[in-house]
Amino acid sequence: MEPAAKGGFVLGNLAEVVERVFGFLPTKALLRAACVCRLWRECARRILRARQRVSWVSALEPGPAGGHALVHALARELEQVHVLPQTVLYIADAETFGGHEEWHEQKKARKRNSRETAIALEKLLPKRCQVLGLVTPGVVVTPMGSSSNQPLEIEEGEAGFALLFPKIDGVKIHTFHFSKDVKNRVFDESKFAEAGLKNNPDLRVVLLFGYNSWKSGATRFLHQIVNPLNEKSIILAGGQVESFTSLISENNSVQPGDACGVVGLAFSGPQIQSATVLLDQDVADERTAEAAMQRLKAANIPEHNTIGFMFACVGRGYRHYKTKRNMEADAFRKFFPNVPLFGFFGHGEIGCDRIVTGNFVLRECNDIKDDLLHGYTTVMTLIHLGSTKANQV
Repeated sequence: MEPAAKGGFVLGNLAEVVERVFGFLPTKALLRAACVCRLWRECARRILRARQRVSWVSALEPGPAGGHALVHALARELEQVHVLPQTVLYIADAETFGGHEEWHEQKKARKRNSRETAIALEKLLPKRCQVLGLVTPGVVVTPMGSSSNQPLEIEEGEAGFALLFPKIDGVKIHTFHFSKDVKNRVFDESKFAEAGLKNNPDLRVVLLFGYNSWKSGATRFLHQIVNPLNEKSIILAGGQVESFTSLISENNSVQPGDACGVVGLAFSGPQIQSATVLLDQDVADERTAEAAMQRLKAANIPEHNTIGFMFACVGRGYRHYKTKRNMEADAFRKFFPNVPLFGFFGHGEIGCDRIVTGNFVLRECNDIKDDLLHGYTTVMTLIHLGSTKANQV
């Protein structure tokens, strides 16, 4: 038998060899190979099921003309990633995502341009993928390549990131959306159950993002959402964003409207562990910032297969720290050198000092019900997605 024929026989009949070769392929190439024959399809499926690392795409500076840098980065990097995204959270700067500055009197024109950019992003992702997209005044992002890369606080200019969550054994992630009903001042709490935020014993973490917070009644509506969830043994974290630009759930797609509301991601699964700390207005130098990170470190959340989130007030950053840039991200990196950090600068913060540990029992820092809504603060969050061997980052 000729060498080429022998190679063809091996690749057409020996699953162990095929899987070894396929293990080097990025996801898009693997999906194309799965179309060749039944053996290759079964091998590709096994490899995809084993790829449970969270991945991300970062855009740190303006890209080519004709689109936001995150769109260009995602189009390029999705050819190389080794996960099949099931849920995507992307955040980009509000100033350039819609093509020009985000002044409220230009709302109609801005929404049209932002929607075009959002559609371009969504078209790059798998059809059955859940997508939540936000635009904010500033972005916190870890550069691509390694979870140990130095995270950056980008307070001005074009930037963004997309977190790519594959299907992870034992973890359920879903999007949700609550829009303020102008005809009804009382929120129907039965909607929590529909969104999986109530009667869900495995619920561990809820990331919440209020939008159109400048609208009348927005703060009251956010309280109506947050307060009932504050009774649960879960981590609540997030903030007020400029607006949401994409929301695709398992069942439908929602387009941004003129009302105020709340969007978010819920993380369920017995293996999830999480903790948050609040950096209040008194945290104003390197020493106090590092003291806050020590509190987060003391939660003893496992650091492999863990993601960090930073939700900060737009009034903090280098202005708050007397022109010293990247203060809070640097403090985080000092105590968590191998945990990637993502987030934003926004118009208000959601969170408190709270821990959900390996015992899955809520521990709070005091007996008083926590106040979760803040201004001029930063909320730092860790989310650990499990310790199985396949999941490790």
